[in-house]
Amino acid sequence: MRKSVTLRVLTALDRKSWIALGAFLAVTLIAVPLLHLAVPPDSAFHVSAYAITLFGKIMCYAIVAVAMDLIWGYGGILSLGHGLFFALGGYAFGMYLMRQIGRDGSYQSDLPDFMVFLDWKELPWYWSGSDSLLWVACLIVLVPAIVAFVFGYFAFRSRIKGVYFSIITQALTYAAMLLFFRNETGFGGNNGFTDFKRVLGYTITSPDTRLVLFGLTALMLALTLVFARWLVTSKFGRVLTAIRDAESRVMFIGYNPLWYKLFIWTLSAILCGIAGALYVPQVGIINPSEMSTANSIEIAIWVAVGGRGTLIGPIIGAFVVNLAKSWFTVSFPEYWLFFLGLLFIVVTLMLPHGLVGLWKTLRQSRGARA
Repeated sequence: MRKSVTLRVLTALDRKSWIALGAFLAVTLIAVPLLHLAVPPDSAFHVSAYAITLFGKIMCYAIVAVAMDLIWGYGGILSLGHGLFFALGGYAFGMYLMRQIGRDGSYQSDLPDFMVFLDWKELPWYWSGSDSLLWVACLIVLVPAIVAFVFGYFAFRSRIKGVYFSIITQALTYAAMLLFFRNETGFGGNNGFTDFKRVLGYTITSPDTRLVLFGLTALMLALTLVFARWLVTSKFGRVLTAIRDAESRVMFIGYNPLWYKLFIWTLSAILCGIAGALYVPQVGIINPSEMSTANSIEIAIWVAVGGRGTLIGPIIGAFVVNLAKSWFTVSFPEYWLFFLGLLFIVVTLMLPHGLVGLWKTLRQSRGARA
């Protein structure tokens, strides 16, 4: 007898995983708000606004890492352009935040400040409806999905794979970055969007708003992990993994890899867009640098460090690499890129299965000795 969708989702994680996920949500949704609001700032147990912003940002990155793992770890498709989808979601929500500024900007105009500075007389047509949260929520999902679907359809139909696919995704991202750098595109040019004031009428820098955004990001990360686990353990996930391992054999038994690849590619782009939308109000800025090829390469490094094909590994990798980046860029800013390159080389040569693979090896060795 076939299981219901609800039962299949509930059984996607084992008991220990559900307990760990519950503990994570208890910390992010209950403990952190209490320690931030109820504990005095001079206490050692106080969680600062900086810490909330930092961990909220890293949780957004973790969602992107899971999205990358779906296509690379399970689909065998290495993308070096996921920064584009992340930025598109961020720009979509950034448009809403810019409209929320209203006449509180430097020029007291209904137009965003950068448009007034560039002598724009009215909003471009593609800004229509950007003051509606519902419409912007649709853009956050649809814009990355459409770009990914159109690009992926032609790429996968042409059976482009391996390093060639990675190169053209990098080229796509770089072309988009150059486009968004131009002032006449209507997205703030080099400076992008910043100086946000409100979201849904609430002050964006207030402690309550920051905690709500932090909590929403934690919930989205948990939902992404559960959904991804359910997906990869379903029939679709098994076929996707088979395509990764032996695409020709899968075609021989009657499956068309195009639609499997296209679905997981588009879904991954949507998850990145949602992560970008959650990232922008917490960090307070979005500009074309988010589309840089270096950022997209970093996403692949998170997955490699944590352990691709594991889902939880990329989350660990995103936290480890970005916490290290926060420390290095403050203490030794000139050495960060060297450390990142060394980390990738060490993981590739010595830890091919990442930190999760190392942990499993150590447990097996301990069990064998016992």
